[in-house]
Amino acid sequence: MWRAALVVCQLGALAQSLWAQEDDVPAAAVTPQDCNLDCIRQGGAGCEYCRITRSDIKQALGFNSIQAFGSCIPWPCFELLGEEDPQICRHYVQAPNDVKVESVHEPKPSSDTIVVSWKPSYYGIAFLRGFQVSLQALGGSTIACQLFLFHRNLSLPATHAQRVYKSDPFPGLSLGTQYAVTVMALPVPEEWERFYHSQTFSTRSCAEKNGLERCKKDWYPEHVEVQQEGAAINVTFNLAPPNLGIRSYFSLCYANGMKKYTDITPKSSENRTHHTYQLDGLQEGTNYTCEIAANEVDAVRKSFNVRVLRIQKEDATTRHVTPPRVLILPLCLAVAAILVVLLAALVRGRPRLQMKSVHVRPDNIRQHQEIASQEEMVSLPRSRLTPPRLLICYSSFDGPAHVKAVMQLGAFIQQHMATQVCLDLWDSLGVAEEGSMGWHCRQIRESDFVLVICSRGLNHRHEPPEPEGDDEGEEADKGLNFGPHAFSSHAAARLVGEEVGRAKARGRDLSKYMAAIFEYSEETDIPTELRLASHYALTSDLPLLFSHLHGVALHRPGGYLKINNISEEGYAKLPAGAALQWAIYEAGMAMRAKRPQTV
Repeated sequence: MWRAALVVCQLGALAQSLWAQEDDVPAAAVTPQDCNLDCIRQGGAGCEYCRITRSDIKQALGFNSIQAFGSCIPWPCFELLGEEDPQICRHYVQAPNDVKVESVHEPKPSSDTIVVSWKPSYYGIAFLRGFQVSLQALGGSTIACQLFLFHRNLSLPATHAQRVYKSDPFPGLSLGTQYAVTVMALPVPEEWERFYHSQTFSTRSCAEKNGLERCKKDWYPEHVEVQQEGAAINVTFNLAPPNLGIRSYFSLCYANGMKKYTDITPKSSENRTHHTYQLDGLQEGTNYTCEIAANEVDAVRKSFNVRVLRIQKEDATTRHVTPPRVLILPLCLAVAAILVVLLAALVRGRPRLQMKSVHVRPDNIRQHQEIASQEEMVSLPRSRLTPPRLLICYSSFDGPAHVKAVMQLGAFIQQHMATQVCLDLWDSLGVAEEGSMGWHCRQIRESDFVLVICSRGLNHRHEPPEPEGDDEGEEADKGLNFGPHAFSSHAAARLVGEEVGRAKARGRDLSKYMAAIFEYSEETDIPTELRLASHYALTSDLPLLFSHLHGVALHRPGGYLKINNISEEGYAKLPAGAALQWAIYEAGMAMRAKRPQTV
C-alpha cells in the first residue's frame, strides 16, 4: 500500500515540475495581421489581431480623417466594428502595462526604426477591442499613428493579460532624438481616466547605431597620450577617418582661471592615423584640464589632464672643471673686479628701487587680480534636485507661424537651458482628458514659473468661429485649429495676467510670472497686468531668462557669467537655436504681411 502511495506522490511531483516548466516558457509575441473591415465585423477566424490602414478608415468614415483632423484621435468604435451591437463599444478598458520600445534593423545610417510592445490590463480585458499607438517627436508637431483591432466576436480571457502585443515598425526616426509614445486601449471610455499609457524614449545615437568611425557629429579622439620632454609638452591623438572629412582640430586647456587655446591642422601626408602637437605657454608645477575635439559645430570633446613638471636647471657653478693653473690668478682678479663693480652699482641703485616700490599702489594690484579672475567657472545652485518647471502660454490668433516659433522656443529652453517645459501642444491627450482650461489651471498651480509669450493677438478679444457646412474640412486642411481648444492657451494667458494683478495687490512675490516678446512684436503688445512682472525681449534676453529660471546672477563684483550656448551670438550655432531663429524670422514675415490688412 505504501509503495502505491509513494508512486502517486512521485507522479504528482513530476507533473508539477512539468507544469512549472511550461509556465516558464514565454509566449510568443502577437504581431499584426493584414485584414479588412468586413472580416473584422463578421468575426472571421483569420482576423484576430488586425492592422487598420488609412484606406480602411476612409472607407468606414467616408472622408480622409488625417487631412481633416491632422493628428491622432480615438477612432469611432461604431463605424469600425459595426452598429449592430451598441453595447460592444460602451465598456471600460484600463490602460496597457509594461510598454517597451525596441530598436530594430534600419538599413539607412541616418535614421532609426523602433517597435513598441505592451501587455493588456486585467481590468476590462473581456471587452477589449484593440489598441491605438501614437508617436510624436518632443518639440515637433508630426504624429504617426497605428491602429489595431480584434474581430467583433473575440473576447480575451484573463490569462491573455500576460501576452505581449507588438506594433508595426515606426521607420525613418531621427537619430539621437526624444520621442513620446502612447499606447491607448480601445474602446475609449466616456470617463477619460487611465485608458492610455504614455512614456518618452530616445532613439539610438549615430555612434550607437553605426559606430563612432562613421559619425562625424559624434566622433571624438579616443586615444590621447601626453609626454613632457624638458619644457615641451607633446600631445598625441588619433585622427578622424578620412571619410568623415574632418581637416582641423582644436585644444583648450584651463587652470586657475586661465585658458589656453590651440589650433591644430595636421598634415595628412605625414601621418593619416595619429598626430602630435605641442602645448606652449603652460606654467610649471600646474595641473591643467584639457579638451580636444574636431573643429566642427557641436563636436564631442575628449577630456584629459596635463601635469606640467618643474624643470631642474643645472647650475654652472656645480660643475667640477679644472682650469689650467696659469689662468687661475688672472681669472680670480677678473672675478674680484666684477664683484666690486656690481656691489657699487647695487649700493647706488638701492634707494631708487626703494623709492619706486613705494609708488606701487595696492589698489592697482587688486584691480589686476580682479581682471585676471573675471572669466571663471560658475556652477548652478544645488538646492533644487529637479530642473525648474516652466509653463509657456501664448495666443494662437497670430497664425501658425507664431505658434511654431513658440514651439521652437520651448524645445530650445528644454534642450539647452536645463528646464522642463510644459506646452499644451506637446500633451494633446492630457488636454483632451482634463479639458483645456482644467489642464492649464493645473499647470499654473504646479509649475515653478509661467512665461507668457505676448503678441499682437493677445490684446484682442476674439469669438470662436462657428463652422458652416463643408468649410470645416477646408479650414482643417489649411492647418487651422477649430473648436474651443484653439482658444484655451489664449484664455490661459489672460488668466495669468489677472493672477499677476491679484498677486501685486496682495503684496505677494511676482517672480513666478514672466512675459516675453519676440523680435517682431512690440512692448505695447504686453498687457498692462503682465508689465508688473519681469519681461524680456527674445532672443537677445535669453541669458536674463536663464538667470531668472535658475536664480544665478549674471554679474557680480569682479566677475560675470557667460554661457555660450544661450548668448545672443552663440545660440544660433546650435541646431535647436538655428530652428528657433528661422521660426522667428518666418513668423515676423507673416506678421508684417498681415499688418497692412488689419490696419
